[in-house]
Amino acid sequence: MQDVITIGRRLVPIEQIALVERLDPAANPEFKTEKPFKARVVLLNRDTVLAETAPQEFADAHGFRVLVADDIAVNPAVAFRVETFTPTESFKPEKAYVTRLKWRDPDGNEQSKLLLTEPETVIAVALRGEAAQPRANATARRPRARGPRRNPRKLALVQG
Repeated sequence: MQDVITIGRRLVPIEQIALVERLDPAANPEFKTEKPFKARVVLLNRDTVLAETAPQEFADAHGFRVLVADDIAVNPAVAFRVETFTPTESFKPEKAYVTRLKWRDPDGNEQSKLLLTEPETVIAVALRGEAAQPRANATARRPRARGPRRNPRKLALVQG
């Protein structure tokens, strides 16, 4: 059955999964486990299940869409909404989040996840399923000039 995913001993219907995010066990020194967990599967109601596969691997295996900058995989079957995010006086996260990804849980409550990915990219990748476009390299070479500015000496030789 492809619409039920086995994560460890737990069977999870795919429609209950909102997203899969990278798990960094080193970020929480009190977190101790014998298994090499690499991801956290976030359910619609924000409950989580730990997985031994990275978000990219999970996405490849189950058809999820990956937001590379955030290292998360989102479920294309979930109706997400996208908002811009601006820190407030009372809430200033350490990371430079620019987007809020929102969805509703089975009880109709709104859930969300802050992202580093630009809102337009989140819409393109997560909602529309478009391939992520690589960012333009700031040090990329300019296209070569055309016409007489190219090399005036060579042009004089060719013309004369």
